[in-house]
Amino acid sequence: MDLLIAFVRKSCPEPVVTVDNNLVSSFIRLMDCYLVPYWDTELKKVTVEEVEDFENWTEGIFIFCLVWSLGCTTTLDGRAKFNSKLKEIMGKDNKFKFPQAGTCYDYKFVIEKKEWIYWTETVETFTIDNKAAYSDIIVPTFDSIRMKYVKGILLKNKKHILAPGPTGTGKTVNIMNLINLEMPEEFSSVPLTFSAQTSANQTQDAMDTKFEKRRRGIYGPPVGKKLILFIDDLNMPKKEFYGAQPPIELIRQWMDHKGWYNKISKDYMEI
Repeated sequence: MDLLIAFVRKSCPEPVVTVDNNLVSSFIRLMDCYLVPYWDTELKKVTVEEVEDFENWTEGIFIFCLVWSLGCTTTLDGRAKFNSKLKEIMGKDNKFKFPQAGTCYDYKFVIEKKEWIYWTETVETFTIDNKAAYSDIIVPTFDSIRMKYVKGILLKNKKHILAPGPTGTGKTVNIMNLINLEMPEEFSSVPLTFSAQTSANQTQDAMDTKFEKRRRGIYGPPVGKKLILFIDDLNMPKKEFYGAQPPIELIRQWMDHKGWYNKISKDYMEI
C-alpha cells in the first residue's frame, strides 16, 4: 500500500486534493464493509468454515478496495497510470489478476464466484417502462453502475461519503436514484440543498424536525429506521469574514461529536 500511495502522489494528479491518511481511511472503511458478516455477535458466531472461505477471497476484495480508495481520486490519465502500476505490482501469475481487456476500473470482484466480472454484467438488462414519464427514465451507464454500488455498500454500513465532480455529470440524479429506489426499506432520507444564503440555523431546523426523542438527551429517526442525510451543493454556503461556513461547521460537529445543542433549552442533543 505504501508503494501505491507514493505512486499516486508522484504520478496521479487529483482534481480534489487528498492527504495520505484520508486515502488509507477510505480503504479501511470500504474493506470494513466486507468484514461485517465475519464479526461475532450475540446471535451468531463465525464458524471455522466461514473463516476458511473468507481467506479464499480476501486478496481479491483487498485489491478491489485499493482501486476504489487509493486509485479513484485521480484524473482519467492518472487512472491509466494507476492501472498499469497496480497490474505491475500484482504480477502476471497472481491468482486474482485482472482480465486482459480493459482496466482495473472496469471490473467488480464477485465474492461468490471469486473472480472479476465486467460491471455491466452485474446488473439486470435495462428495459424502459412504457408508462414512465420521460423525466423519470434513468438509463444506467457504466459509471453510474459502479458508483452506485460503491456508495450503496458504504451507506448500508453507516459510512460517510463525499462525492465531488464537475457540474452536469449526474451526481445528484444517481445518488437520489440510489437512496430512493435501491436502498433497503429501513433507510429513509433527508435531502438538503445548500445555497449561498443557507445558514446553520436553517440546517439545524431542517434536521431537528426529522428526529424523535428516544430518551433524555438522545434523538434519532423513527424506531426501526436509519436516516441518510443527503446534502447537495455542499460547498455553496457563503464564507464568513474569517473563512468559516457555518452550515458545514454544524455538519462537521455532528460527524465528530454525534450531535449539537438545542437552540431553546441549550441541552445537548445526541443524534
